[in-house]
Amino acid sequence: MTLVAAAVAGRGLVDPAEPVFLADDEALLRGGAAFETLRVYNGRPFLLAEHFARFRHSASSLALAPPDGVEELVALVVGAAPPDHVLRLYRTSATLLATAAPLPPDLEEQRRRGIALGTFDVGEPPAVLAGVKATSYGISFAARREAERHGADEVVFVGAGLVLEASTANVWWRRGDELYTPATREGVLPGVTRGFICSIEPVNEGSFPVADLLGADEAFITSSIREVMPVVAVDGTTIGDGRPGPAAARLQSALRLRSTS
Repeated sequence: MTLVAAAVAGRGLVDPAEPVFLADDEALLRGGAAFETLRVYNGRPFLLAEHFARFRHSASSLALAPPDGVEELVALVVGAAPPDHVLRLYRTSATLLATAAPLPPDLEEQRRRGIALGTFDVGEPPAVLAGVKATSYGISFAARREAERHGADEVVFVGAGLVLEASTANVWWRRGDELYTPATREGVLPGVTRGFICSIEPVNEGSFPVADLLGADEAFITSSIREVMPVVAVDGTTIGDGRPGPAAARLQSALRLRSTS
């Protein structure tokens, strides 16, 4: 990841290539940092208040200092970065940081063709940090690499036979006119984009077996960076007709409309 701007509390804008974390920071020692990732459209961070709220909750749950002053860092970074970019916020035991990076180059190609998921069984996820977005993503990214090794683009986690979430996204599907997504709990992060979709569409939230996903007419994942990304296969099973579906297209259009309004 190449940064185009960075700002540190107490220092302001810094050279994006300059180290900012101390060697004894808990973020490096134990992965004990809170973070947020969101998209900036034409210089405007999308759903920023919702990301700030989750950021503060995560910091509190990890026993970190409140991310006071993060608003000023965001303004500095957004002002120094291109109009459209990825904004990330970090609260570690010693540092409050905001960064800007380019958007992944292949998002629209993936959206056009749809992506494939591979399942990964995680057993019963621990409840102690439910709802917390922390930097300890070792298992998630290892599972995604394993899914990619078997020809998938992304992983979907399964716990006790139930659909949970992807490595960095929430999972959705449609049967008929009904939308479904796993309810937020341990193993299912309350995604900000997920919350936006729930605010504009009737959604069935609950605990659902993998068979429900495999038998769907359409599926997709949502995240701040990938927005609404169609899913066309899971574990080699074609979802619906194997093409991106109408609900994903409709919700993607609604998200883009909101981001520019």
